Amino acid sequence: VLMKKKNIIIIAVVAIIALVIVAGIIFFVNGNKDSKTNLKIESAEDLSNLVNEIYKGKEESLPKLNTQIVDVSDANVVKSVTGLENGDKLKYLVVSEPMMSSQAYSLVLAQVKDKSEANNIAKMMLDNIDTRKWICVSAEKVYATNSGDVVCLVMSNEEWAKPVYESFKSFAKTVGKEYTKEEEMQDLPDELLY
Repeated sequence: VLMKKKNIIIIAVVAIIALVIVAGIIFFVNGNKDSKTNLKIESAEDLSNLVNEIYKGKEESLPKLNTQIVDVSDANVVKSVTGLENGDKLKYLVVSEPMMSSQAYSLVLAQVKDKSEANNIAKMMLDNIDTRKWICVSAEKVYATNSGDVVCLVMSNEEWAKPVYESFKSFAKTVGKEYTKEEEMQDLPDELLY
C-alpha cells in the first residue's frame, strides 16, 4: 500500500511538471506572436538609427534629408509632423524631412506607449497629416502602418515614398494593417493653363 501511494505521488508530480512545461511552451509561443517584428526600440536614438537603416541603398534617389528627434511633449511640432493633436500616446518620435522645404517628403517613425493602439495611431496619422505643409508643394501619396509598437508614416511622391515604405516593411518583417492615401490634385483653372 505504501509503495502504491509513492507511485501515485511520483506519477502526479511528473504529470504536474509535464503540464507546467506544456503551459510554458504554449505561453511562450502565443506570447511571441506579436513579437515577430525585427524592431527593438529602446530610445529615440534607436528610431533615428532605424531611419538610417531604411535609407540604406536609397541615398542617391532621395533628396538631401535631415532626421530629427522630436520632443513628444511639444504638441505643435507633434501635430505638424504626425497630424496627432499631441504626443500623449507616444514614447519617442523622429522625423526625416528635406533640408529644402520646397520638396514634399516626410518619414515619421513613432514608438507608442501602448502597442495595442499602434495600428489605430497609424490610421489617425494618415487621416490627419497635412500633406500640404510645404511651400508650394504637397505629398501625392501617404503610407502608414505599424510593426509592434512602432508606427511608420511616409508621404511624398510615389517615386520616393513607395521604396522607403517598402524598406520599412521588409526591415520590420511583420506589419499591422496598411493604410494608403492619395492626395487629390486640384486642376488649375483654364485661364492658368494657357
